[in-house]
Amino acid sequence: MKSNLLSNIKNPADLRLLSEAQLPQAAQELRDFIIDIVSVKEGHLGASLGVVELTIALHYVFNTPEDLLVWDVGHQAYGHKILTERRENFHTNRQLGGISGFPKRSESIYDTFGVGHSSTSISAALGMAIASKLKGDLNKEHIAVIGDASIASGMAFEGLNHAGVTDANILVILNDNAIGIDPSVGALKKYLTAVKNGKNPKQNNIIKSLNFDYSGPIDGHDFPTLLKELNRLKKIKGPKFLHIVTTKGKGLQQAEENQVKYHAPGKFDASTGEIHLKSEENLPPKYQDVFGLTILDLAKKNQKIIGITPAMPSGSSLKFMMDEIPDRAFDVGIAEQHAVTLAAGMATQGMIVYCNIYSTFLQRAYDQVIHDVALQDLPVVFCLDRAGLVGEDGATHHGVFDIAYLRLIPNMIIYAPINEIALQNILYTVQTGLNHPIAIRYPRGRGVIPDWEVKNFGHYQPIEIGKADCLKNGTKTAVLSTGTIGNNVILALQECLNSETIAHYDFSFIKPLDIKTLHEIFSKFDTIITIEDGVVNGGFGSAVLEFAAASNYKNNIKNLGIPDHFIEQGTVEQLQQLCKIDVKSLINLFSNGAK
Repeated sequence: MKSNLLSNIKNPADLRLLSEAQLPQAAQELRDFIIDIVSVKEGHLGASLGVVELTIALHYVFNTPEDLLVWDVGHQAYGHKILTERRENFHTNRQLGGISGFPKRSESIYDTFGVGHSSTSISAALGMAIASKLKGDLNKEHIAVIGDASIASGMAFEGLNHAGVTDANILVILNDNAIGIDPSVGALKKYLTAVKNGKNPKQNNIIKSLNFDYSGPIDGHDFPTLLKELNRLKKIKGPKFLHIVTTKGKGLQQAEENQVKYHAPGKFDASTGEIHLKSEENLPPKYQDVFGLTILDLAKKNQKIIGITPAMPSGSSLKFMMDEIPDRAFDVGIAEQHAVTLAAGMATQGMIVYCNIYSTFLQRAYDQVIHDVALQDLPVVFCLDRAGLVGEDGATHHGVFDIAYLRLIPNMIIYAPINEIALQNILYTVQTGLNHPIAIRYPRGRGVIPDWEVKNFGHYQPIEIGKADCLKNGTKTAVLSTGTIGNNVILALQECLNSETIAHYDFSFIKPLDIKTLHEIFSKFDTIITIEDGVVNGGFGSAVLEFAAASNYKNNIKNLGIPDHFIEQGTVEQLQQLCKIDVKSLINLFSNGAK
């Protein structure tokens, strides 16, 4: 009976005590360990399974943590975490108070760079390599592992372009599995496919043209080949590039055969791979599906409608439109800047463009939002998926900054629907004629109307731009909420002791604010409470404070939302509790006279 190798590996130094002949067994144990934990605790599965051999080989050949290793993107890094002193607490991965689902500098010396978004590894590793040279450390290795979807992003090319004219000691490893979260797209993907198939591009190599020492493609699951090549590259100075071919989900048949579903499959049977399906009968629809099915319905009736997403067709549900109207729905790859300016270009020609980007990823295209869209007052429709607290993905993925960073931009309209009906109605309204750009923010997950069937269309109601709604009357206190967090307010008011004294207003339009209604509120109520699932600093509450100051109101104002620090991972419910915007916290607040 073989001894268990993984249980004796605390860190890479222990790994290096193994013989090369033992590494396949270590790889199998590492795969099994990842599958066993993720099947119960959930998380990102396929990406980490695909790089097990590479992970072991890198830590076996290179002297980590002295040699610096950057993962791009961090979905791949579960095996890395397990081998770098976190095996015993890996079961806390992505949980409140546990380890992060992504590499994180404050968590381990082996995590050289925080990576939750993509395409940053080459620039970061190059920066490290140049710094090492300036400090006189000419032997340190700097390794960037980047996926084929990530390397298609503009920032990755910027890094390659700079690295190629330096003598920096950097090794870029392309993990080519032809898929990110969804299948990779674009001309570069076709080029890489041709290289793998031995076509002419191997001779006219784009990476060699950028002055890299190029090798590959090689089998990323073959230890002898991997170790031989990494040991050879270790002795070569300057910029190097290794192209490896892997299979996402390697080692679990279902994950290999259905790579999109098994990117983050939820709970599943570790032995069979079968996903534990939850009953969806009578559940509210997902906001993503409300978006995707609604714009498909609208696009069938309005030939000017176009959909754009940067590499998230399944996650955003734009895939519905891509499947039925492929000539007007585009996945542009991990290229948020391009997505925004592409939408702007289309808008100049009279097209109605729904640019669907996760809130956290729109941050990557902030300059384009200002200069290419808002400055020219082009009516691009930004559909900000995953707005608010997103849960276990943690600080890199929470969509809590968009209200603050968009509110200050001239010409920008900001709308946060309270439920799925409001989302449908605003998606309908903007295509009837809009003269300014608009951002529509909505959360990850399901809505709040159990008996609502999103496929029953045709009853859209136009929404008046800038209008707030009174959902409940009161006498002493007015609660002003924006977006779906308003449903927590509704539930809390149903349970609190003195609900008759508390009014509730839905300010779905954060910009422009309903000034007329605000004057009425401030004239009637002593206490004003604002509630949002975005940062308090600069957010919706700040807008209300600015109004009060400009109008010389002296009411007692309390702002609730995300505090001024990065929120880590946990369930949405747990994180709302930390921020005191969950139902129970609101019940306590309202019952105590909103003090």
